[in-house]
Parts: sequence; C-alpha cells; structure tokens
Amino acid sequence: MSETLARVWRPSTARRVVLDGFAPVPRGTSVPTPPLLAWPAKDPADVLDYELDITAAVAGHETDRIEAVTVIPTPAGAGHLVVGEIAADGRVAVVWLSGGQAGTTYRLQLTVTTASGRVLGRAVALPVLALAAQAPPAGALQTPGGATITDEDGNPILIGG
Repeated sequence: MSETLARVWRPSTARRVVLDGFAPVPRGTSVPTPPLLAWPAKDPADVLDYELDITAAVAGHETDRIEAVTVIPTPAGAGHLVVGEIAADGRVAVVWLSGGQAGTTYRLQLTVTTASGRVLGRAVALPVLALAAQAPPAGALQTPGGATITDEDGNPILIGG
C-alpha cells in the first residue's frame, strides 16, 4: 500500500552562511576585507535550499525582519545556475537553486531589504561540482584504480584527444 505523505518544510541549516557582526572600528585604522561568503558545493542535478542569516546586521532591532530578497547569479544564461523560489524565515533569506555547470563557481549577489528599510548586499560563492557518480566517457584516461584523470577544469582527458 502506498500513501502520499504530508510535507513539512523547514530550511536546512546545512547550507547556511551567517553574516559576521558589525563591529565598530577606531578612526585611522584599516579593516581587512572579509573573505567571500561561500555555500557548500552542489551537483548540477541537485535542487536545494541555501540560506543567508542576517541576524548580526540587525542586532539590537529585535522586531526587524526580511521583507524582500533579490538574487543575481554570475555567470548567467542557458545551462547555468537557476534561481527558483526565494523566501524569508524571519532574519534568514532562503534561496532554492538548481542546475549549473560542473566545474563552475558561481557568484550570487543577494540584496536583502528589511521591514525597517535596511538594505544589505552580499555576494556568496557556490561551487558546482559533478558529485554524482558518472561513468567516464569513452576514451577517458584512467588511473590503474579506475579513477578518471582530469585537466585543471575537471574535464576528463581523452586518449587521442
């Protein structure tokens, strides 16, 4: 007997990046550029939810929450990363992503607007890698253990190619 199950969706914290706090900096000092935020890699076949937590940016304003989110991936176009549903869960922006080309690290520019009018812009990197096991193409060079040998871009090296 087969039943259709009810679905309860909660964002996955496994793919959450968190903004650091906004610390005051004394005059005359330079602040090092923080590293680019990055989500864990996805396979081109994955359709997953990714999160950006802005809690630190609205600290001290307990009632502020996300009202709007825009997401612009680079590179973009046919065959590249697809931005699906965008939602907010209080102070966490949730973006559903699918597709993408293996071997490409995408840069997603997120712009978050809060209920009180704050606007935050952050870039997040998302590497897309061929994580699912795939049969090597005909003529691919392999190690004695059966692993496919690839070039620096992750493409299989073909014998005679």
